[in-house]
Amino acid sequence: MAERSFRWLLISLAVFGLAADQTSKYGVFRWLYNANDPNANSVEVVDGWFKLIAQFDPTVPTSDWGVAALQTWSAPVMPRVNHGALFGMGGSQRGTANWFFAGVSVVAAAGILVWGTRRGPSRERWLSAALGLILGGTVGNLYDRMIFGGVRDFLYFYKIEWPVFNVADCCLVVGAGLLLVQAVFASPPPPSTAIDGKV
Repeated sequence: MAERSFRWLLISLAVFGLAADQTSKYGVFRWLYNANDPNANSVEVVDGWFKLIAQFDPTVPTSDWGVAALQTWSAPVMPRVNHGALFGMGGSQRGTANWFFAGVSVVAAAGILVWGTRRGPSRERWLSAALGLILGGTVGNLYDRMIFGGVRDFLYFYKIEWPVFNVADCCLVVGAGLLLVQAVFASPPPPSTAIDGKV
């Protein structure tokens, strides 16, 4: 009897998370760019609580190593980015922090792919879902770090002054939450049994 595997779920959620992250970033920054009024780059979603915001930094030059078209698809000027991690951690170090967190992202993504597609972990539905979301969020922000030198953020709960974030961050948080729930509450699948001398 074939053993059930949820590798497809891990890969599907990773691809979905990456696509949702990049589509939303490019779309919102393109939609909200206003050449005539650089301060009008936001729109209210929940009045008094939450808005979409697209910040730009015309003082930052585009890249001269072949990715300028990707950098300027949303607007002719560069977006303002977060060079650090969650809550702006390490953001003051700019290039150093960005490349450090890019390196961490590469290692994390590789680790998730190796671990999550192994026989044991791939048999667990919720573990695969959690790892898929974390992988999608990791690669989404890694793309930004490689192309823009930092992460584009646009979701802003300004009522409570929550740091601006993005869809990749949402994938990371939800994935980490699922991972915690799975670790605490889920029981591991039963071990494979030998059938006709085969495991």
